[in-house]
Amino acid sequence: MNAESEDEGVVVGRNAVRELLKSGRDIDKIFVQRGEREGSIVVLAAQATERNIPLVEVDKVKLDKMTGGANHQGIVAMAAQKQYCTVEDILAIAAERGEKPLIVISDGITDPYNLGALIRCAEGAGAHGIIIPKRRAVGLTPAVTKSSAGAIEHMAIAKVTNIAATVELLKKKGVWVFAAEA
Repeated sequence: MNAESEDEGVVVGRNAVRELLKSGRDIDKIFVQRGEREGSIVVLAAQATERNIPLVEVDKVKLDKMTGGANHQGIVAMAAQKQYCTVEDILAIAAERGEKPLIVISDGITDPYNLGALIRCAEGAGAHGIIIPKRRAVGLTPAVTKSSAGAIEHMAIAKVTNIAATVELLKKKGVWVFAAEA
């Protein structure tokens, strides 16, 4: 993926587009591969039409170019990029649910597919949010969105300058901190 597609808010693949539609986030348009529509693409196209989201039929070559060759499964959405939240927002989510905070803090993940998998796992485990560093790690790119299989749409993600300072802040707020290393 190039930086240009990241700025455009490209969401790639059937699961990611399905979750994007569920999230209610603004979608500019959805591109579907020209030809016979089959399986979940029919349902996704119908949902887009219901929400008055422009549906554009394009050739496979155009989808390949838009996604940098990623496996788009015949569908690509153009949406506003996922907004980062603050650590306080994540704590507020836990408080609203009446639960103790479960926050995943990752440091140094540079592979977008690994971050996507982490988001998927955190969402499945019921985490209230994820904290990632601003530097020396991958941000929220279309590849992360795709590899999260849509879980990114349901996860609060904060980007912080200093992980160590953030951990100290969480400790002061009474959050227990556990660490693991590969």
